[in-house]
Amino acid sequence: MQSRTGLTLSRQVWRFVVLALLAVGMVTGLHVATAESLNVDTALARLQLPSGLVIERFADVSAYGAPRMLAKDAQGRLLVSLTNSGRILRLTASGEAEVIAQGLNAPHGLALLGEDLLVAEQTGVVKLPKQGEGWGAPQPFIRNLPSGGHSLKTVKVSPDGYIFVNVGSSCNVCIEEHPLRASLLRFSADGRPAGALVTLGRHAQTPLWANGLRNSQGLAWHPVTAALYATNNGSDNRSATKNGEVNDDLPPEHINLIEGGKHYGWPYCWGDPTQPGQWYQDPNVSAETGICSHSQAPAALLPAHSTPLGLTFLQDSQFPPALQPDLIVALHGSWNRAQPSGYALYRVVFRNHQPAEVVPFITGWLQQGRPWGRPVDVMVGADGWLYVTDDLTGWIYRIRTAA
Repeated sequence: MQSRTGLTLSRQVWRFVVLALLAVGMVTGLHVATAESLNVDTALARLQLPSGLVIERFADVSAYGAPRMLAKDAQGRLLVSLTNSGRILRLTASGEAEVIAQGLNAPHGLALLGEDLLVAEQTGVVKLPKQGEGWGAPQPFIRNLPSGGHSLKTVKVSPDGYIFVNVGSSCNVCIEEHPLRASLLRFSADGRPAGALVTLGRHAQTPLWANGLRNSQGLAWHPVTAALYATNNGSDNRSATKNGEVNDDLPPEHINLIEGGKHYGWPYCWGDPTQPGQWYQDPNVSAETGICSHSQAPAALLPAHSTPLGLTFLQDSQFPPALQPDLIVALHGSWNRAQPSGYALYRVVFRNHQPAEVVPFITGWLQQGRPWGRPVDVMVGADGWLYVTDDLTGWIYRIRTAA
């Protein structure tokens, strides 16, 4: 491990080659060369943190693939999905990596169900049964989910034992034909659909829990209220006027408070940056009258095209008490914006168990308009410190209080 932060790629190469791939969540082996070219101390020194906190490189897993989503096993060891290489790693307390599964179909979200491990693949969820110190071969668990488009999926187990899976949209802006696209799904612990609309008789139960969610890869439950919060990535190339010029500041990204049976706006409307809690209807997408007024407005807004992915509450951290009620969000970064946004961690300040303010938490992965790192997921480890994956460098960071 090395404590406390670039690239010489041209802007054109970056915009049109690397970021186009990263936009759909798939990362090429290029991140390995990037990691090797970075001096760890120099790179970490470029990051701006709150007073009293330090950041260090906990692990470099670039030799195995690009780290994406995090989970913890029963012993508190970190589990990491490597979507581009089809692997899952388990890390020791000192950051040493062990491959515990491979040959998977773009594994992304991870969750423990009892002692078994759930892995979200592009077309469903597989279960790896616990065997000794590891897990056995993957078994089909949730099947036949739509793929293509935003194909990467997250799986999480809620505090009351339900399984949640996101299904992203097939497009940038469109009216989806498949009923499960652009949604969040809920299943029972045995993998049966358990959506918001209960059906009886000959009608099959649907897993649909909430929709109007273009791409919601991060899920976290409030530690006191058990309310479910989710990140969501807005559409690209939008305008505030009919057939107008593209405005890079629209639409803002969302953090949504997810409730069963609710619609969350996409593709018809986005959160209004000038009126928090209100919708702005996309003037270039025809919508049924009143659809925006009947959709659930965002709980918080983030910079446009910053691509919020993983999020976690700090309740179980060793951070100062002032931070512990809050939510940390990983902003993976923009891919086609003239002035890049994201490449940071943001903090959603909670007051009285409600989101009240959004402020930067850690910045500096973006230098002079060029990113050298891309945060993906965040998780409080068993030691109470915050861990962050970066699928560009292939690093996993640990954020702790200064000694």
